[in-house]
Order: sequence, then C-alpha cells, then structure tokens
Amino acid sequence: MTTTGEDHATARGGPGWWTRWRSAVLDTGLAVGSAVECGAEGVRFAHDAGIPAAVGVVFGVLAGSALIVRRKWPIAVVLVSIAITPAQMGYLMGIVGLYTLAASELPRRIIASLAGMSFLGMLIVMFVRVRQDMQRGTWELGDWFVPFASISIAVGMTAPPVLLGMYVGARRRLMESLRERADSLERELQLLAERAEERAEWARGEERTRIAREMHDVVAHRVSLMVVHAAALQAVARKDPEKAVKNAALVGDMGRQALTELREMLGVLRSGDGRDARERAAAVPLVAVGVAAAAAASRAVDDEGVGDGPCLSDVDELLGQSAAAGMAVDLSVEGETRSYAAEIEQTAYRVVQEALTNVHKHAAGAKTHVRLAHRVSEIAMQVENEPPPELASASAARLPSGGNGLVGMRERVLALGGVFVSGPTDAGGFRVSAVIPAA
Repeated sequence: MTTTGEDHATARGGPGWWTRWRSAVLDTGLAVGSAVECGAEGVRFAHDAGIPAAVGVVFGVLAGSALIVRRKWPIAVVLVSIAITPAQMGYLMGIVGLYTLAASELPRRIIASLAGMSFLGMLIVMFVRVRQDMQRGTWELGDWFVPFASISIAVGMTAPPVLLGMYVGARRRLMESLRERADSLERELQLLAERAEERAEWARGEERTRIAREMHDVVAHRVSLMVVHAAALQAVARKDPEKAVKNAALVGDMGRQALTELREMLGVLRSGDGRDARERAAAVPLVAVGVAAAAAASRAVDDEGVGDGPCLSDVDELLGQSAAAGMAVDLSVEGETRSYAAEIEQTAYRVVQEALTNVHKHAAGAKTHVRLAHRVSEIAMQVENEPPPELASASAARLPSGGNGLVGMRERVLALGGVFVSGPTDAGGFRVSAVIPAA
C-alpha cells in the first residue's frame, strides 16, 4: 500500500517509486506545471526581494519541481509549499500537496496540523497582499474586505483539496477493503468447494462399500447353498434319484430367488425408458443407488412377489435351508421373544445368515450351534461351529471366498452401536458373536 492508498497488487511496473507509468506521467506533468508557475512568480519575488530575476526563476523552478515526489513524500511537498508561501508562489503545489496528503494513510493529526499550517500561512500572506493592494489604491473597498478576502482565499486554497483528498482516500480504502473481503470470500468458497468435493468422494466410497456389502449378503448365501446342493446332487445322482430330484428343485428355487434379488438391486440403476446411460447415471445419484440397494437387500423375495424384509422370525427358515444342504444345525433361544426395530432385526438376521454361509464355505459338515438371547436392552447372537469331519472336508464343494463376510458383519453391527467379535475356538471350530442395543 502506498501513502496515497494505492495497492501495489495492481502495479504495472512503473519507474522508480511509481506503481504505474500513468502515475509517473501525471506527476511529471504536475511538476512541470508547478515549476513553470513558480518560475514565473519568481520574477516578481526577485523584484520585491531585490535580487537578480534569474535567481528568482531558478529558485521558483527548483521549488515547484518538488511536486514530483508527492506520492513518496507528501509531507515534504506540503512543507515546501508552506515555506514558499511568503514568496507568493507555489499555489498549484500547495493544492496538489494538500490533496495528496489528505488521501494518504498518514495519521489524521499530522494531516490536520499541516493543513492548519498551510491555512494559517495562506491567511497571513493573503491578508498582507490584499492590504497592500488596497493601500496602493488598486481596490477601493471598505476595511471589512481585507479579512473577508484573506479568509475566503485561504479557505478556498485549503479546504477543497483537503476534503477531496479525504474523500478519495476513504473511497480507496473502502474499495481495498471490499477487494480484500471479496478475495477472502473467494478463498472461503474455494475451500468449501474442496471440502464438499472431499465429502462427496467420501460419500461415494461409503455408498460403494454399502452396495458391495448388500449384494454380498443377498447373493452369497443363496449361491453358496446352490453350490452345496449341486455338489450333493452330483454325489447322489445315481445312488438316490429321488433325493437328487429334490436337491435339483432346491437349487432351482434358490437360483431364482438369488436372481430376483439381484435384479431388484440392479434395477435401481434404470431410472426411466428412452434415456441414454449418461442421463440415467446423472438422474440416479450414487447415494440413491445405495439406499435403494439396501432396501432391496433387506427384502425376502419369493417366486410370487416381494415380501417384508428379513427378520428374526425368518431364522428358522434360514436354518432349515442349511439343514437341507446337509448341515447339522440347532437353534437355542434365551429370554422372552419380542420384536425390535426393522433395522436391528435385519442386521441380526444378516449376521446369522453370513455366519452360516461361512460354515458352508470353510467347515462343510460341521455341527453348528445358533444361539439368540433376548435381554432387557439388547439382543445377542452367536453362531459357533465345531471342527468339520475330515471326510466331509475332503469331499466338500470348494466355495470361493473374498474375505468380505466378517468385514460386512462387523460394519453392520458397529453402525448400530453394537459389539462384534469373531475368531477360532479352543476346540478347533469358529465362533461369531454380536450384541446389538435394542434401542
């Protein structure tokens, strides 16, 4: 910031202390005009002082040229104008100097002091000059005209440039403040946009994880049972045709159910007919896809239509499907059975479902115990399997595993404020335990 309130940020690389070439040209022009004025008035000053005219002209030119440094040293310019006021020269320099001083960032007391000194000097000089002119008979007016004329001229030479400079300086400071505020707001908006983009990216990642978890929970269990039944079908196809037919029917039913659920989840991506892929992608945000996929994943679908979401009352049917696939599984329930919020019951159902799926994958033929405990403020579930028999392990169907089952169960339980623990048992089996608050 310069002393006149001009911002260096808008500089164009002017010469010397000027920030712009235009300012340098203006100050040079004003200095030349002031030097000509003071040089012309120096002739009369030399005559009155009794010195050679050339000396008066040189003195006036040098004094008037001081205006060229008005932006760098406005106080010096005003002091020079006050100093040469008794010589009745430097009126242009005084006006421009006072304007520059008032528009600068200098303290108000300095501006007021120098303006008062300039006013007092101009008042005295004008009083003396008007009185001399009246004594010479140039003006034939009353005595009242001397103070009136001197005060009027002093005020006219001092007040307008000071007031104009104060106005321009205040306007410059206001504009600078507005620019700084605009820059600050722009930076804040940019920061908010960056944070919004980060939050959006985080939300997209969360929704991708959520969709993957829902699809895993919906499809993996039924497909795992299909693979187990297909392996059993291959083993008994020739020995027990009746059982083979029953297993084939179960495989078909589970396949249709898995396809229906998968189709329902993926159907949320089709938001309308006649749109291209980009329009559909723009019309259905990823968050909406995740919500719809979660809703679809929480439904139990059969051949006739769509039912309610899975709940704890469906655990018996879930265990029956595993038993039909050859798993020895039993269920024990502690406490008084009661209903919970839909999200709690669905999470409990998914934990049991995924734990049974892991038994099919990693411990085929192992006896499994499922325990549900209804407590005062929580519901607990535990799925524990014994070590699988060696014969069953050798002949079991090989089911691929992505390692996402335990992660998905943990995420579901922790999202509801519960506790999830899993790990091998001392007997060589595996245990999955979860506790979910009832509220």
